[in-house]
Amino acid sequence: MQRRKVLKLITTGLSAVGVSRVRGANIIGNALLDAPVGPFKPTWTSLANYQVPEWFRNAKFGMWAHWGPQCQPEYGDWYARGMYQEGSDQYKYHCKKYGHPSKFGFKDVIHEWKAENWNPEELVSLYKNAGAKYFMALANHHDNFDLYNSKYQPWNSTKMGPKKDLIGGWAKAAKNNDLPFGVSVHAAHAWSWFETAQRSDKNGPLAGVPYDGKLTKAEGAGKWWNGYDPQDLYAQNHPLSENSLDNGMIHRQWAWGNGVTPPSKAYCEKFYNRTIELIDRYNPELIYFDDTVLPLWPVSDAGLRIASHLYNKSIKEHGHLRAVIYGKILDEQQRKCMVWDIERGQSNEIEPLPWQTDTCIGGWHYDRRIYDNNEYKSAKTVVHTLLDVVSKNGNLLLNIPVRGDGTIDEKERAVVEGITAWMKINSEAIYDTRPWQTFGEGPAIESAAPLSAQGFNEGKGKPFTSEDIRFTQKGKTLYAAMLGWPTNGMATIKKLAASASAGKIASVTLLGHHQQLTFQQGNEGLQITLPQEAPCQNAFVFKIQGAVKS
Repeated sequence: MQRRKVLKLITTGLSAVGVSRVRGANIIGNALLDAPVGPFKPTWTSLANYQVPEWFRNAKFGMWAHWGPQCQPEYGDWYARGMYQEGSDQYKYHCKKYGHPSKFGFKDVIHEWKAENWNPEELVSLYKNAGAKYFMALANHHDNFDLYNSKYQPWNSTKMGPKKDLIGGWAKAAKNNDLPFGVSVHAAHAWSWFETAQRSDKNGPLAGVPYDGKLTKAEGAGKWWNGYDPQDLYAQNHPLSENSLDNGMIHRQWAWGNGVTPPSKAYCEKFYNRTIELIDRYNPELIYFDDTVLPLWPVSDAGLRIASHLYNKSIKEHGHLRAVIYGKILDEQQRKCMVWDIERGQSNEIEPLPWQTDTCIGGWHYDRRIYDNNEYKSAKTVVHTLLDVVSKNGNLLLNIPVRGDGTIDEKERAVVEGITAWMKINSEAIYDTRPWQTFGEGPAIESAAPLSAQGFNEGKGKPFTSEDIRFTQKGKTLYAAMLGWPTNGMATIKKLAASASAGKIASVTLLGHHQQLTFQQGNEGLQITLPQEAPCQNAFVFKIQGAVKS
């Protein structure tokens, strides 16, 4: 294709979301030769031809290891940012455990991290046994540290910390367990996220002494990091963004607006090269971007180029498109280009296109306080979330936080075992299903909280009870999951009343019970006589014939 035609295609896509044609041309001017060969071009118009692969729609449930050097302190999410926020819990903890951040920065936390007990094969096998149909691993976080062998990012896990190719290990384990492999990529935001590392204390004996965020390569002489440039990690050779001292400002600037200092072209291209290398070397079929829409959008088209590259690569290797990209806060057009991801929350209706909830049983990065205070989500909560999400045409991606040494604790393992037990009995109501004519019924629907930004509405409504039902269907079979066990020995499903749009019920069984149940389909609903004992815990699935019309 001629250069002028390619430029027109790309700038048309940029213009669709408010980026000027001239600005777009400047962004992509030196990157045109990187455009991959194939049907997908790096434009929104071209990417809108994407179709979510059937394997992903059928899978419904995946598990995630959101694990990196920020898990080493075992003190919660966004540690590498919070440790530079004077007076914060993480700052206080860091000073007590490691020393002042002017003397012991996040680069030194990386040096402490060894992942000495990591066994990817055991963990991925555990997750597959729990019913996961795909597995995802963190490739880098906002801390900018690559967990794979990267020629573009010297600060990576093969050269520092564990000195292991972590993504390589996860990918091998996923392949051995016959699970599609995915990676999550968060590093596009290091530019502004790490601005806290440019600060210094305002109070105390070290007031005014800069933290280590602007160290230079020359200052590494005689140090463990001699020969490495800290700016490859921190990326702080730039002015602070507007209101950078406001710790909450990062959220308002997440979409690269509201006064954020624009990332340099070199920074954007380095991110692009790192991600393309990740795709080409480790062959992930899924990529989760922790960004508004796509990484660095709309100040760079790097995300568009990455998306088209992955899609074209997938087609070339498989003869059809198997790849999935997740994006957050997508408009109607963008939801045609990738899978809409909702963080820690779920839609309140059946979505016309497949989507995904991603959530965690604790904090994203391991937090010992959650373990000590018994604050993990229960298996019951996970099962209820899975049923609610799948009833609305979604998938669930679940993170089990990993400790710094590469293990999960016994309380997390108990949650996984609870999920495993439920899935062994009830998974046919999950896999290969599609939404029914309505997703459910019950009092929890009325109290459902609206989405906030990229999600964050989970746990804000009423707890589920036996009156809350979630539906899925497979062929002519309807599954109705009851999210509690009634005390009166009867279950009532109002949506299946004789006067409703459902067909005449022919038979009802309870998964795990293996016998026909007595039922009556009246004007008030389908009333089902329950067995004396529940066949499982947490949620109870009726398998119903006759409700799905031909």
